[in-house]
Amino acid sequence: MQKYIDIKGARENNLKNISLRIPKDKLVVMTGLSGSGKTSLAFDTIYAEGRRRYVESLSAYARQFLGGVEKPDIDSIEGLSPAISIDQKTTSKNPRSTVGTVTEIYDYLRLLYARIGKAYCPEHHVLISSQTTDQIVDRIFQAEEGTRVIIYSPIAMGKKGTHEKTLELVRKEGFSKIRIDGEIRDLDEEIKLDKNIKHTLEIVVDRIKLRPDARSRVSDSVETALKFGDGKVVISLDDKEYVFSQSLACPYCDFSIPKMEPRLFSFNSPFGACPECKGLGIIQKVDESLLITDPKLSIRQGAIRYLKNIVDSENIEWQVFEKLCNHYNIDLDKPYEKLTPEEKEIILVGSKEPITYQITTRGNFTYRKTQYIEGIASLIERRYLETNSRLSREYYNSFMADHPCEVCHGRRLSREALSVYVGDKNIWELTEMCVSDILKYLDNLELTDQEKVISGLLLRQIKERLQFLVNVGLEYLTLSRPSSTLSGGENQRIRLATQIGSRLTGVLYVLDEPSIGLHPRDNGRLIEALKQMRDLGNTLIVVEHDEEIMRQSDYLIDIGPRAGRDGGEVVAAGTPEEVMANEKSITGLYLSGKLSIPVPKERRKGNGRYLKIINAHENNLKNIDVVIPEGMLVVCTGVSGSGKSSLILDILSKELHRRIYRSTLTPGKCDDILGIEDFEKVIDIDQSPIG
Repeated sequence: MQKYIDIKGARENNLKNISLRIPKDKLVVMTGLSGSGKTSLAFDTIYAEGRRRYVESLSAYARQFLGGVEKPDIDSIEGLSPAISIDQKTTSKNPRSTVGTVTEIYDYLRLLYARIGKAYCPEHHVLISSQTTDQIVDRIFQAEEGTRVIIYSPIAMGKKGTHEKTLELVRKEGFSKIRIDGEIRDLDEEIKLDKNIKHTLEIVVDRIKLRPDARSRVSDSVETALKFGDGKVVISLDDKEYVFSQSLACPYCDFSIPKMEPRLFSFNSPFGACPECKGLGIIQKVDESLLITDPKLSIRQGAIRYLKNIVDSENIEWQVFEKLCNHYNIDLDKPYEKLTPEEKEIILVGSKEPITYQITTRGNFTYRKTQYIEGIASLIERRYLETNSRLSREYYNSFMADHPCEVCHGRRLSREALSVYVGDKNIWELTEMCVSDILKYLDNLELTDQEKVISGLLLRQIKERLQFLVNVGLEYLTLSRPSSTLSGGENQRIRLATQIGSRLTGVLYVLDEPSIGLHPRDNGRLIEALKQMRDLGNTLIVVEHDEEIMRQSDYLIDIGPRAGRDGGEVVAAGTPEEVMANEKSITGLYLSGKLSIPVPKERRKGNGRYLKIINAHENNLKNIDVVIPEGMLVVCTGVSGSGKSSLILDILSKELHRRIYRSTLTPGKCDDILGIEDFEKVIDIDQSPIG
């Protein structure tokens, strides 16, 4: 087996026909000035060629899905292993992606809750037990006499396929009707279902009007439905439906949950997601601050942005709105901020009862109607959902912002999923804890002997993955945190932890500055994680500027000597000590202490004005007041997870964007920010690529 990766004639981007031998099964660091060619060598040459060779080894059918991979500009490269890239450009912007789903820890937690979770009624707080046939029949007969009862037996819930065999079996059992996706169909007709769409099939077991002498018939029908429905039955009482289960239902109310499966705890599945927000935890609603341009103005003066161009015109929308305000005696000439909360609610939501009104169009047609009148917010939200025009959707969206879902309160999951507990926490409460606290909670979990046997392997996998996150300095993250809010460095270290968990050997890993955004206190743990991957028998090539990681490397490559056309050469290569002894290496001169960056003798005095953030309490910020001097270079630092991003990015930056550009972003929690009037522009410079 080759002990080196031999590179000959690399000319990608600004690389100047370089040749190089890189030792395998070592921690190799590539460093140099920004733009010197480190990434061109590590990613665009070594990783790109490794990926190309792997893709070419696949069948033509598989290659068509992966796309073409161009060969790097290089004469030859030998000794390559299968390559995996861990860079900073792959942060998922999908709102459904969280730290838990990216690391796969959430998948194991779903399985844990499905296997040893205990369901409790959210109303009565009692352990949910199974319901017998008699209990189900008793519940049906609590309805009034004459109630129309339909008894369904669910035989397929959200399953793909044509279900031809299932339908044939139902016919042979003598049933005449079946409900498919909410529509009752006759089994005598030919039924063709799309095999690529999920379908719900429920046998119509019986239809009856409730009478005292029908108890025996209802009981037999419920037993039949339970038999075919795998212990479940759906009862329709005058079009109001109830699901009963022989396994999990509250004895005191109608609350019951389906069979506990991992998908019940997934917010990305319709079986586990909150039905209102579809598992996002947020819904888009009209934001009053985006709708009202200036609360000091009256409605006639243009306080409501949506109406300001049609005030006192013949426009039908204005005429209808005026009728609404006249009906409730709302003064259109009063400043908006002086209107009562009740008046504002009518303006935004609409009338509480039908109103009779008459309007005349520009064409002199007169209409008389009696109906509820929509408020401005209700109107915008309805049109946003109904329109097919991209421009109209963007226009209506300019009035809307994300708000926590009013049903699940941001918890993403259905009421049924949130009713299942392991210990004293449901799955959402567990994912809201930081990684280090989850480890402590699982270590102190009290389980029965049977539960220990069932969950032993699961708990070990969960704890191992949590420990990997701790090892790369991410113990402060919560598993429910959206992956779109992670920095490039955090995202890279999460993927690093996932790779450590996979325990692959003989792999070439290429990493792009994994220490970025990491406090020096946590560097030691990152280096240990990198060495752990190396010791499994892997080669690590790390593009890095961090001094400590350079000193801890097995092999150091300095690319330079300058950037752009003046770079692209191997200035020095060897152990860190050999590079420090090389007079041509700028990196080596700084590492050896021969060159250093002097501390400035004088500091800027600023302009005497200040930005003041009052009572910041977003995420882990503890009601702090922060004063930031203007006209100076201000640095906000602290250990990873201390609250820097919450303060500067979530609170300050978003509030500046909201006030200066009327952005729809929801700022972090604080009472107020003073001094924003001193600024007329705000520019965010983050870690995303410039190109």
